[in-house]
Amino acid sequence: MSKLQADVVKEAIAQICADAKKNNRKFTETIELQIGLKNYDPQKDKRFSGSVRLPHIPRPKMKVCMLGDAQHVEEAQKIDLDYMDVEGLKKLNKNKKLVKKLAKKYHAFLASEAVIKQIPRLLGPGLNKA
Repeated sequence: MSKLQADVVKEAIAQICADAKKNNRKFTETIELQIGLKNYDPQKDKRFSGSVRLPHIPRPKMKVCMLGDAQHVEEAQKIDLDYMDVEGLKKLNKNKKLVKKLAKKYHAFLASEAVIKQIPRLLGPGLNKA
């Protein structure tokens, strides 16, 4: 790895965006930037935390569904977010059509830590293939 100046990174990103506009594709392209910090152990040091406000909204009418335990389902209800608890997930019972319908209905899913490990067992591979 080598050190990069901020202006070099900005210039490279601008070039990538310009090339993306020239080559019009039929799918949404993504750009991934990975940053490594020297002498920083993320397990031990928690000094970098926060959020970044994007200059534009990536998907203005994004539909999100919360797959959660009782606490997260309650929080989702308070903010008027669609949700599904473990019992609701069990009712789908790996039914491919129902899982695919659920996956197509939403752009993204948020899952509680307790529930995320159960999702493959409850839903099968349906969320990956939709």
